Amino acid sequence: MKWEGNRESDNVEDRRSGGGGGFSGGGGLGPLGALLSGRLGVGTIVIALLGGWVLGINPLTILNALSGGGAPTAQVQQAPAQRPPADDKMAKFVSTVLADTEDVWGEVFAKGGGTYRNPKLVLFRGATPTACGQGQSAMGPFYCPADQKVYIDLGFYETLQKQLGAPGDFAQAYVIAHEVGHHVQNLLGISAKVQEARSRASEAEGNALSVRLELQADCFAGVWAHHANNARQLLEDGDVAEAMNAAAKIGDDALQRGAGRSVVPESFTHGSSAQRQRWFDKGLKTGSVKGCDTFSSRSL
Repeated sequence: MKWEGNRESDNVEDRRSGGGGGFSGGGGLGPLGALLSGRLGVGTIVIALLGGWVLGINPLTILNALSGGGAPTAQVQQAPAQRPPADDKMAKFVSTVLADTEDVWGEVFAKGGGTYRNPKLVLFRGATPTACGQGQSAMGPFYCPADQKVYIDLGFYETLQKQLGAPGDFAQAYVIAHEVGHHVQNLLGISAKVQEARSRASEAEGNALSVRLELQADCFAGVWAHHANNARQLLEDGDVAEAMNAAAKIGDDALQRGAGRSVVPESFTHGSSAQRQRWFDKGLKTGSVKGCDTFSSRSL
C-alpha cells in the first residue's frame, strides 16, 4: 500500500502517554482475567471482541457477560490527549489512512449535496473512557456514535496478524475504513434506524439487522478503497488479497469454527466470511454508496 508521504489527519487523539490509562478499583481483571485464568477460551474471547464491532453496542458489555461479570465498575484514568509522536510509524500510518478516508468521504458527501463531518481517531493503551462506556484494549477497534470517535489500541494489529492470520498494511487499513464506515452510517442516519428496529425485534431478527449493518460498513470500506485508489493509486500487488483475507478471517463462521464451535448462522452479527468478502469487493469495484444497500438486498 502506497501511503508514505501522503497527508496525515489532524483528527487523531493520542492517549497513550503514561500507559494510556488503566483501571483502578473495580472487581478483578474482567474478561481479560477470565481469559488468562482459563475460564474463557481464546476463541470465545475473539468471537466476543469482534462481535463488539456492532455499531452502538459497547463490546465491553459482551465481554463482561461472557466472563460472568455484571456491568463494569472500574474507573479509568485517562491520559491527556495529544498528537502522536512524529517518529511513531504505526501512528503515522493510521493518521494517513484516516486522512484518506476524510478526503474520500468529504468528496462523496459533497457530490451528494451533503457535508461530511470528520470523526476523531483515538489511540489508547489499556483502557480509556468513551461516550459509549468504558473502553479497553481487549475490545478491539470500535466506533462510538455518541462521540463520533473511532477507538483503537494499535496492539490489535499484532493480534490481527499473529492470532487471526491476517497480515499486511492494507488489512490494517481495512480495519480503520470499516470503523469509518460505521461513522458514515451514523451521519446518514442509518445506524439510528437500525438501532430503533433492533429494539423492537427478536434476538434472531436483531442479529440479522446487525449483519446487514456490518456488511454495509464492509462495503463502505470498499467504496473508500475504490476512490482512494482512483485518486492516489494507493494499491499495490497483493493489497486487495490482504483485505479479502482479513474479511474472511473475521467472518462469523470462521470465528465460530476457530473456537471449536458449531456454525450457527442465526447467531451471526457480522456475516459469514464469504459475505464480508463479497460486500467489500462490491464497494471496491463499484465505488457506489447506493450499491451498498444491504438492507434492500435479498441475497447477502
